[in-house]
Amino acid sequence: KSLPMFPGRLKMLTHDDKRNGTTTLFAALGVAEGRIISDCMPRHRHREWIRFLKKIDAETRPELDLPFVDNDSMHKHPKVQGWLEGHQRFCMHFIPTSSSWLNVIERWFRDITQHRIRNGVFKRVAQLEQAIRE
Repeated sequence: KSLPMFPGRLKMLTHDDKRNGTTTLFAALGVAEGRIISDCMPRHRHREWIRFLKKIDAETRPELDLPFVDNDSMHKHPKVQGWLEGHQRFCMHFIPTSSSWLNVIERWFRDITQHRIRNGVFKRVAQLEQAIRE
């Protein structure tokens, strides 16, 4: 829980902060269109990433090439690589670890964190996911 601020005391959290579950937010930004495709999933594994790639494939025009910038090692998983080999319009560009500032979608993640998640109290994962969607 967040303790109230007052003159002379910075914002603080209590020691009894409780997590009520987590979610993984996958997102892709179509820079030319300014469109974001996103999905919340219960886990962060190669299976969920392939499911998200399939969603992008279904929701974008088939004639478009789809370059991706990322630094997540999960995307190098053999099953992900196999899926990508069968979908040539997807092209992964890996950036070094700790260089997320090079990835534009990370700014969107920051905005969600600052404006919707941080200081929020979510008693269920569904509430957290709703806040993210809003």
